[in-house]
Amino acid sequence: MESLSSSLVPSYWDYLVLYFLRPILAVAFAVSLLLLGWFLAWKLVLVHVPLVREVCGLNKKPKRVKPPTRRLSRIYKSMDSRNSAFGWNESIVPEERKEAT
Repeated sequence: MESLSSSLVPSYWDYLVLYFLRPILAVAFAVSLLLLGWFLAWKLVLVHVPLVREVCGLNKKPKRVKPPTRRLSRIYKSMDSRNSAFGWNESIVPEERKEAT
């Protein structure tokens, strides 16, 4: 009987694990989950928000310079030059405007 009662008494190692090691591991696990969540949110979303970038002290994103002539503007310019060669632009303007100028 004595061996049964002595095995039910927790040892110093059991107290150490119960009161110190388990809470430390639980806090470390929770902090690691928070850090992982923050890292994923930063990489996927927050890096693109200007307010968060300003608070963190990051540089503003450089604005891309648009090319002076894009594909559609080239097409419309070529259409305008063809239309003016045939005199079609004048027919689009109403008669009242022609007299005003």
